[in-house]
Amino acid sequence: MAKKTINRLKVVLAEQGRTNKWLAEKLGKNTATVSRWCTNEMQPSLETLIEIAKILGVDVRDLIISTKNDK
Repeated sequence: MAKKTINRLKVVLAEQGRTNKWLAEKLGKNTATVSRWCTNEMQPSLETLIEIAKILGVDVRDLIISTKNDK
């Protein structure tokens, strides 16, 4: 079963010219953890997602793939 892309973290970081390492340092997290979020192997908690949105200056909804058009 293929893993489902749930978050857009990698895309938003790229749009802002930021790296996984930069985000990991801002969050006080391990770079491997942030990398796994970016590849959608794991997902950050909702609280962490909100913290990431604040750090990146985006709406938390910008970090999540919309399910509105899924059928």
